[in-house]
Amino acid sequence: MPAEGAIIIFAKAPVPGTVKTRMCPPLIPDEAASLHGSLVMDAVERTRSLRGFDVFLACTPGMDHPFFQTLAARYRIRLCDQVGEDLGQRMDHALTAAFNRGYAHAVLVGTDIPNLAARHYERATALLQTTDVVLGPTEDGGYYLVGAKHPVPALFANIPWSTGEVLAQSRARADRAGLVVGLLDPERDLDTFDDIRAFLHDDAGSGRQALSTRTGNVLHTLIQRHGNTPPA
Repeated sequence: MPAEGAIIIFAKAPVPGTVKTRMCPPLIPDEAASLHGSLVMDAVERTRSLRGFDVFLACTPGMDHPFFQTLAARYRIRLCDQVGEDLGQRMDHALTAAFNRGYAHAVLVGTDIPNLAARHYERATALLQTTDVVLGPTEDGGYYLVGAKHPVPALFANIPWSTGEVLAQSRARADRAGLVVGLLDPERDLDTFDDIRAFLHDDAGSGRQALSTRTGNVLHTLIQRHGNTPPA
């Protein structure tokens, strides 16, 4: 029997030159891949204490990649492939597949929030009691989490992905579709090297405490190596 809810973690394999490319330079591709791999493992590990959810890792380029196979063996996590031509199609497919499996609600997240925690999932689930959709805004105009309790294809159609308009356009599409939207607290995601600086400086009181030792060490090492690089 499936749990009541599903958590779907969208992740890329940490292949140098394909992940965290906006951080290069100053990072070299191997450093960017190391950071990305650490964030993916964090995202998986932070779901292990949750109850009432089955957890899926939605993989690209494919779930047969050795990195994902290692995570599946280590954490007993379910793997699936991302399916679709763009991010919107892939998210729509993943959520719809969860509902087809019988889940009452589903939450989809990325891996760019270092301090994503149980409270985010618990708050999203609580909001879904009275809304159709939950979004977790990022400070750059996107979102780090989307939750729903039924398929919401209108939310993902014709969105200008990887721009500062993603959240606003998604909310507008939800309004036009008659969907009630709940919002989580904003979080900072790590897309650029300046985001690392800001996260460790501005969020030191909350973000650093929530970091895993592994990711904390990676971030501080990168700052030590490249911290004198002028901000973009």
